[in-house]
Amino acid sequence: MVHFTPEEKALVNSLWSKVNVEEAGGEALGRLLVVYPWTQRFFDSFGNMSSPSAIMGNPRVKAHGKKVLTSFGEAVKNMDNLKTAFAKLSELHCDKLHVDPENFKLLGNVLLIVLSSHFRKEFTPEVQAAWQKLVSGVATALAHKYH
Repeated sequence: MVHFTPEEKALVNSLWSKVNVEEAGGEALGRLLVVYPWTQRFFDSFGNMSSPSAIMGNPRVKAHGKKVLTSFGEAVKNMDNLKTAFAKLSELHCDKLHVDPENFKLLGNVLLIVLSSHFRKEFTPEVQAAWQKLVSGVATALAHKYH
């Protein structure tokens, strides 16, 4: 279980309140699919993903990215109980979708890059550390069903 200090929670919540979920979610998932092309196999039904520009402009990638980041909002609300908050998603990704749990870590790291590019000055080392802790905790919670 991950423990967040009140300061870390405040840093995460402060930045999260400024995040455009639709924009950042689409960008994060798009970047994941471009940078780690083997992850595309989970999105065969998404249509044209023949190039980085096709992926980044794909409306289904953008929509699913928004969905992913919206569910990530649950992590922000449930920082003290990530395992429970993500239990159903862990089960879905393990039992039905068979997603490699390493992909959760990759997506978390890509999300940090997106946040850092969107909030350059506000994404201080302290903010980064709090968010790194959160994305690592979410990746562990999502991988829980695999163990």
